[in-house]
Amino acid sequence: MTTYAIGDVQGCYDELQRLLEQINFDPADDRLWFVGDLVNRGPKSREVLLLVKSLGDRAVTVLGNHDLHLLAVANGFRQYHRHDTFSDVLDAPDRDELLDWLRRRPLLHHDATLGVTLIHAGMPPQWTLARAKYCAAEVESALRAHDYGDYIGCMYGNEPDQWSDGLTGWERLRVIINCFTRLRYCDVHGRLALEEKGRPGALAATFMPWFAVPNRQSRDATIVFGHWSTLGAYAGDNVYAIDTGCAWGGSLSALRLDTRELSGVPCGGVATPGTP
Repeated sequence: MTTYAIGDVQGCYDELQRLLEQINFDPADDRLWFVGDLVNRGPKSREVLLLVKSLGDRAVTVLGNHDLHLLAVANGFRQYHRHDTFSDVLDAPDRDELLDWLRRRPLLHHDATLGVTLIHAGMPPQWTLARAKYCAAEVESALRAHDYGDYIGCMYGNEPDQWSDGLTGWERLRVIINCFTRLRYCDVHGRLALEEKGRPGALAATFMPWFAVPNRQSRDATIVFGHWSTLGAYAGDNVYAIDTGCAWGGSLSALRLDTRELSGVPCGGVATPGTP
């Protein structure tokens, strides 16, 4: 059995199909891990959701910020943005079924046999892998609850901008979800710079990629993530970044987890780089 991690698809269904053909994906024997952001910016969000959902336990996907944005819009807590392209999901006859499936996806997936952890964006330097699993479970429980809309309505905002074990309530859950789905940069104390999206080296030395912070507590864990299209493919610091900017005219990538071989297919690009 071969397991492949797939970068941010963002509604680029045709490119995903080409990528699966390129890696000779066999659903009978192989497994797929998706880094999140299945939807938005590309033209076929519903078809991507249907495909991944149809794979059952042969596919794992963690939640990304665009996936959560879809849930927020569907529940009336955010407006449909002019750059959004998931009306095909919102208008679909199976909308409720797809949204219910999506909200039950994890924020973190860990495979002890492979020794690899999957997340969408990042972890603050204070978190060990064990702490990250615990924090992910807190938010997953809130999203899977009957009244999950209460959480969706409170998850937006940049404050608090630093993790603390003493955080409680909505503030605690907000920091957790910001780390897992939005984090790119922080300082050595774990203060989050959530609005920064550029390539490493573009910021003052105060901030650095989350995975480059000295003495990061999760440094012994091998982590695969997406979210950071301006970073592109990256292997170092015991992490693998695989968002290669499909929706922005880059490519859609697959990382074979046993060999660490990266494959990709070019994409035409449908969105403007830098749009949220």
